[in-house]
Amino acid sequence: MRTIPLLLIAVLMISIGAVVKTFVWDKSKMHQVSLAAVQLPVEGEMPSLSGATEWLNSKPLTTAELRGKVVLIDFWTYTCVNWLRTLPYVRAWAEKYKTQGLVVIGVHSPEFGFERDVAKVRLAVKEMRVDYPVAVDSDHAVWRAFNNAYWPALYFVDAQGRIRHHQFGEGEYEQSEMVIQKLLVEAGVSDFDRRLVSVDAHGAEVAADWSDLNSPENYAGYERTAEFASPGGLVVDRRHVYAAPEHISLNFWALSGDWTAEKEAVRLNETDGRIVYRFHARDVNLVMGPTTRGAVVRFRVLIDGEPPGAARGVDVDALGNGAVTEERLYQLLRQPKPIVDRTFEIEFLAPGVKAFAFTFG
Repeated sequence: MRTIPLLLIAVLMISIGAVVKTFVWDKSKMHQVSLAAVQLPVEGEMPSLSGATEWLNSKPLTTAELRGKVVLIDFWTYTCVNWLRTLPYVRAWAEKYKTQGLVVIGVHSPEFGFERDVAKVRLAVKEMRVDYPVAVDSDHAVWRAFNNAYWPALYFVDAQGRIRHHQFGEGEYEQSEMVIQKLLVEAGVSDFDRRLVSVDAHGAEVAADWSDLNSPENYAGYERTAEFASPGGLVVDRRHVYAAPEHISLNFWALSGDWTAEKEAVRLNETDGRIVYRFHARDVNLVMGPTTRGAVVRFRVLIDGEPPGAARGVDVDALGNGAVTEERLYQLLRQPKPIVDRTFEIEFLAPGVKAFAFTFG
């Protein structure tokens, strides 16, 4: 994660009229700074939201009726851990500045096919406490209108309907909030608390441990997977009995048992199928779901061949037991330090489950 330069933060805060104190390494020494106001360039007009297939938490919103408001557009998809880790901040900004003229709009643009189901998006909105308006972008029409390419992606729109800043990916929360404050001041709003929000994140919303994160996101489906270690590779679109090698290199993964490799996922056909992954990170997450609506598929997680104990994620107990009940991201491991290379295993006790993506934190 890129660190925000203190100079840029100071310039932004001066531009919104805040009192700034920068800290040197000896935090007992503070220096007042006085810099010229920062200018946010105009990146273009805000595109139309008319491509949304449905709206949640709001009636459909148009660019015309949003004029006079500062607007924050947040592209998301509910299984994306990178977006989940930004949610505490977006949620806090929406609450803090809603009476000062900020409108936060989440644009849900799905990554996986099942995320096109509006009922599942509606459930995610409720469970994740997304209370601001959501434009359901199941056809990616709004995504294309913004020429967007990222989850998450933030676009900051001024009261005249112009995009003035963007943020792709996680981080830079202080800078993002100061951009919001600057745009509010430009719109003639000054009666708000200049102090930046602090958040108390839990579960998958907790920021990644970037200093120990040496495993990248990976996919299980054959279209985008990498570093697959089972002998013979993935057999596309038909059943195959796989074996996991005894030793797996870092960031490689393997299957064991009777699976079908599909474009987006791998599907288990018989009981006792396993996934093995060699990783280096604090957290292990897996996007997965039952193949039949309403089904429950139980599983067991091991780390280096043992139950996780204190290293368990929120979706398993100390013995590693858990259950797949819906298509979503499951946090399976959150281990204490020291973080070293380890082997993760998940064994499914029944067939009828799909695994889509591995993410780490």
